[in-house]
Amino acid sequence: MRIALIHALRHSPPPIEAAFRTEWPEARLMNLLDDSLSADLARDGALTPAMTGRFRTLARYAAGTGADAILFSCSAFGPCIDACARDLSPMPVLKPNEAAIEEALAIGRKVGLLATFPGTIASMPAEFPAGVEVVTSLAEGALAAMDAGDLERHDRLAAEASRRLRDCDVILLGQFSLARAAGMVAAATGRPVVTTPGSAVRKMKALLGAA
Repeated sequence: MRIALIHALRHSPPPIEAAFRTEWPEARLMNLLDDSLSADLARDGALTPAMTGRFRTLARYAAGTGADAILFSCSAFGPCIDACARDLSPMPVLKPNEAAIEEALAIGRKVGLLATFPGTIASMPAEFPAGVEVVTSLAEGALAAMDAGDLERHDRLAAEASRRLRDCDVILLGQFSLARAAGMVAAATGRPVVTTPGSAVRKMKALLGAA
C-alpha cells in the first residue's frame, strides 16, 4: 500500500515515519510538506478559503501519484481536511486526530488536550463528540524550542503544561511532534497518554484491510 503523508509542520514527518516502522513497516510512504501553511494560519488567525484550496491541491497531487490513502498530520486544519475527504471519496483520507480521539474516549470522557500550536487549541475541540469535556493546555514556547533544535526544552515545557491537565481521565497530545514527550507527560500527570501517530497508523491499516 502507498500512503501519502501531508504535513504543515516540518517536525511532523519523523514521528509518523517512526510509527509506521513500528505498526506497519510494509507500507510505502511519500511525504508532502508545506510549512508555510502553519505560518500563514498563525499570521491570519483563522482558516481561509484559500487555505482549503491549497489543501485540495496537495490532496489531488497525492492521489495522482497513485496513493491508496492520505494521512494528514496537521491538527489545526480539520475543515480543510474534511473538504479533501469529500473530494476524494471513497479514498481513505484521515485527519491526524480522529483515531487518537477514539482511543482517548475509550479511556474516559474528560480529555486533556495538550498542544504546542495555538491553532490546534482553537480548532480541535470541535472534533470531539457532544458531551465530552475537553480541557486544553498550550505548551507555550515548546514549538519555538523545537524549531531551535532544543528538544530537551520542548519536552520539559510540554510536561510542565500538561500538569494543568492532571484532573482529566486521559491526556491527548495534539501534535505528531509531541509524541516524543509522551513519557514525560505521563510522569508529570499520572494519567494515560494517547499520541496521534501510532493511533493514526493503526486506524489507517485497519481501513485498508491490512490489519
